[in-house]
Amino acid sequence: MFDNRLSQSNTVLKCKKGQQFIIEGAPVNGLFFIKSGTVKVFRTGINGREQIVRFAKPCEIIGHRGFGTQEYYSIGAIALQDSELHYFSKEHLQEALLENPKFTYDMMLFYANELNRSENKVKSISQMTVRERVIDTLLYIHRKFGDLLGYINLPLSRKEYADYAGTTEEQVIRIFSALKKEGLITTRGKKISIVNVSKLKTEISEHNYFLDT
Repeated sequence: MFDNRLSQSNTVLKCKKGQQFIIEGAPVNGLFFIKSGTVKVFRTGINGREQIVRFAKPCEIIGHRGFGTQEYYSIGAIALQDSELHYFSKEHLQEALLENPKFTYDMMLFYANELNRSENKVKSISQMTVRERVIDTLLYIHRKFGDLLGYINLPLSRKEYADYAGTTEEQVIRIFSALKKEGLITTRGKKISIVNVSKLKTEISEHNYFLDT
């Protein structure tokens, strides 16, 4: 998506696991492109509770929703693994958008797709039960990060599953226990293996689980 001139005007940042590189409410000064690693994007909800917006992997952009007319980031971002990021300043992005119509068009399509995906996700989640939201989260993580030695290739805490699914850690533990008894998943510590992907897909198929990638 980025043009050649812009790709030469970035700063490479290396973040350790657990390091926060976007502070929610801080002034917007640019966006980040993930070269390696995994990132958690979140925002603060009611009573200060964390709500995970998405998980991002290499070749994805972070901080783009703050770029434009907004003055402050509406999200925060933390590296879940040691990560390498390319940082592009707001000034360089604005110059590229003004001077490169193709880049501007690509960005417009990117934002349109993001908006459409977000609207569809909100609609689907509002109609899901807690169990369906947890299953949707499992399938989303599995679909996005794949398997490693039979387990989902992104070990997350039960709280992180809850913060993405919009429920409590206790509910996630209870639902995981039920899914294990039904033979749909197995667990080993934080690691989760989906035994029967098709059955989980079928359970939430009416909600278009495939919309969020």
